[in-house]
Amino acid sequence: MIRLLLRRLAQGLLVVFVLETITFFLVRLLPGNPFLGDRKLPEHIMAQLNNLYGLDQPAWVQYLNYWKGILLHGDFGPSLVREGVQVSTIISQAFPVSLEVGVVGMLIAVCVGIPAGMLAAWYRNRWPDALLMLPAMAGICIPAFVTAPVFGLVLGTHVPGLSVAGWDNPLCVVLPALTLGLINAAYIARLTRGGMVEVLAQDFVRTARAKGCGPARLLYVHAMRSGLLPAVSYLGPAFAALITGSFVVETCFQVPGMGLHFVNATTDRDYFLIQGLVFCYGSLIVAANLVVDLVLVALNPRLRSQGTA
Repeated sequence: MIRLLLRRLAQGLLVVFVLETITFFLVRLLPGNPFLGDRKLPEHIMAQLNNLYGLDQPAWVQYLNYWKGILLHGDFGPSLVREGVQVSTIISQAFPVSLEVGVVGMLIAVCVGIPAGMLAAWYRNRWPDALLMLPAMAGICIPAFVTAPVFGLVLGTHVPGLSVAGWDNPLCVVLPALTLGLINAAYIARLTRGGMVEVLAQDFVRTARAKGCGPARLLYVHAMRSGLLPAVSYLGPAFAALITGSFVVETCFQVPGMGLHFVNATTDRDYFLIQGLVFCYGSLIVAANLVVDLVLVALNPRLRSQGTA
C-alpha cells in the first residue's frame, strides 16, 4: 500500500514537472507581447519592461529562475498585465470561488448520476433504462457553451434570486454549478450503468438473488461496491477539473474563478499567470488521482495485493 502510494506520488510529481516545462516554453511562442495591448510603446520602454521582469535573459536562465522562485519561495512571479499584483495573489482569490462551484457541482453530479446509473442497470433494456439514459446521452453530446446560455435564459431570467452573471450573492453559484454538475452527472450515469450491468451478471449476484435478496440490498450491499469502480475512476480528474473551473462555464456566467483568469491570461499573453494556473491545475489533477487510487484500493482488495507485489 505504501509502495503504491509512493509510486503514484512520484509519477504525479514527474507529470507536473513535465507539464510545467512544456507550458513554460510554449507560452513564449504565443504571438504578440504582453506589454503592447492596444498601444505601441517606445523601444526603450519595452527594453526596461523586459529587463524588469527578466524577459531579456536567455530562456534557460528564465526557466531556472522560475523553478527557483517556486521551490524556494513558493512564488510564481508577478502578473505581466496587472501591475503590482502577484500571480499567487490572483490564484488565492480565484481558487475559493472555483472550489465552491466545483464542490457544489460535484455533489449534483454524484447525487444525480450514481442513482440514475444504478436504476438504469437494474431495469436494463426496459423503458426506465431508456428514459434515464436518453438525457445522459444528451448531456454528453451537448457542449457546455450551449447548456450554459440555455440555463441562463430559462432559469436565470424566470427563477427569482438566481443570477445570470457575476458573483455578488450566494445564489450565484447555482447556475454554473448546475451546468457543470449535470454535464458530469451524464458521464457518471453512463459509467455507473456499465459497471453495474457487468456486476449484476456475476454469479455471486445471481446467487444472492436466488436466495431471496431484495432489490435494494442486492444493489447497495452486493453490487454497488464493485459496480462503482468505473465511476470512481472518473471522479478524480472530473473533480479536479470542476475545482479548477470550466473555462467555458465561468466565462459564460462571468464567475471570477480560475477558468476565467486562464482565458484572460491567454488572451493577454500573461506568461507567469498562465504558468501558475497550469501548475495549480496539474497539481490538483495529481492530488485527485492519488485520492481516487486510494479509494479504488479500498474498494478492490486485488489492487492492494498488486500494489505490494
